[in-house]
Amino acid sequence: MHTKDELSKAKKKVKDKKDFYQHLMSYAIVNTFLFALNIITSPGYLWFVFPLMGWGVGLAFHYVGVFGIPGFDILSKEWEERELEKELRKDSQAQSIEKPKASVEKENPLN
Repeated sequence: MHTKDELSKAKKKVKDKKDFYQHLMSYAIVNTFLFALNIITSPGYLWFVFPLMGWGVGLAFHYVGVFGIPGFDILSKEWEERELEKELRKDSQAQSIEKPKASVEKENPLN
């Protein structure tokens, strides 16, 4: 069985993916319409590429935010969570090493 935290994380991931795919569909539909409008109204000047590229940059950032950079795990939420766990483990290990030292110093009256 899954905890509430795991379930809420999974729901958020699914919602983020759904939002990205909706964004992608809007991009495809609107830019197809703009392409057709451009070809009909002024075929000599291809102005549709400007909104295509501008919106494409935003779509690319949305993709990276949801899925991360393909081949690189650095920007993903999973990487961030793993790094956080590593840092917490380091802190707990450092504290466990420091605690015995302090107790040894107290026990040794020669220091």
